Amino acid sequence: MGAIAQQRRVSKTRKLKRRTHYKLDMPGMVVCSNCGEYKLAHRVCPVCGYYNGRQVKEIKQKEEE
Repeated sequence: MGAIAQQRRVSKTRKLKRRTHYKLDMPGMVVCSNCGEYKLAHRVCPVCGYYNGRQVKEIKQKEEE
């Protein structure tokens, strides 16, 4: 047996109404416990290189002249 054929075309409005809840959310931002800057949750802090209370990445500091 073949596949069931579409009975009627879905209008653009109906299609867009169905997709209204597919949207981007704000990323989960938390405060770094070491330096206090905002960072993405469950990621290494890009400012100080700490994750879960331990330094896991060396961050090079810009030398001021």
